[in-house]
Amino acid sequence: MAGEIAIKIENLSFTYASGSEPALSGIDLEIRRGEYLGIMGLNGAGKTTLGLCINGIVPQSTMGIYEGRVTVEGLDASSTPVREMARTVGIVFDNPEFQMSQVSAAEEVALGLENLGVPTEEMPPRVSAALTTVGLPGFEERSPMGLSGGQQQRLAIASVLAMHPRILFMDEPTSNLDPIGKEEVFELARKLNREDGLTVIVAEHECEVLAAYADRIVVLDKGKIVMVGTPSEVFARGPELAKLGLRVPQATELALAVDGVGAKNVPVTTEQAVKWVEAR
Repeated sequence: MAGEIAIKIENLSFTYASGSEPALSGIDLEIRRGEYLGIMGLNGAGKTTLGLCINGIVPQSTMGIYEGRVTVEGLDASSTPVREMARTVGIVFDNPEFQMSQVSAAEEVALGLENLGVPTEEMPPRVSAALTTVGLPGFEERSPMGLSGGQQQRLAIASVLAMHPRILFMDEPTSNLDPIGKEEVFELARKLNREDGLTVIVAEHECEVLAAYADRIVVLDKGKIVMVGTPSEVFARGPELAKLGLRVPQATELALAVDGVGAKNVPVTTEQAVKWVEAR
């Protein structure tokens, strides 16, 4: 049910075998079913590692020192085979082109189903349904390399959705996309979250996007959680975020400039800023 705990992270720490400093340190976090969670932090803050811990790639396929516990829909992510975790957690990375390996969109989507051992006769309807969900109906025979960046990212999401996960983790999914492609991906993520009930976790630098879509935002710095709250609660701490090298939405920046540090109920979107101005 929506609102119940989907992911419980307890005292999680991880240090890569090749690193001297922890990539994650003492992470405690609960993520609710049906939640849209944003994760912010500079490169190296631990965003990607956290996602890999949620689907079990860390520590199962990654050398390093792992401590703590990650429970995902009742499964221990550190010991449940990654192949099985893929049925629950789907991950989409920042550069979709690097994920493409098949000659057609249909084969790209079917690849994950083959890895899960889905019967051949079940694949075509699942492939078609996934492509339709991401707005790519009729693209079955198109080459992934001939698609736009936004279309490639939506195809990558379709490949995940075909496996029917309950959780979608997107790691900076629009870092290589133009504004139109970014809008396509984030609108799709919102649809999957609001209409289909997927738990969506997005690691992203685009603060305006997280302000518009996220229920909560987690801020990571050097592998530790330093802030967590609603977009309004987090972005109201603009000066603290600036010290971490992170910025706030322009709407919030305006409100903080006028009302000063400590302002409450600061706007985080353009629509909220308009209402904020009208109410003054």
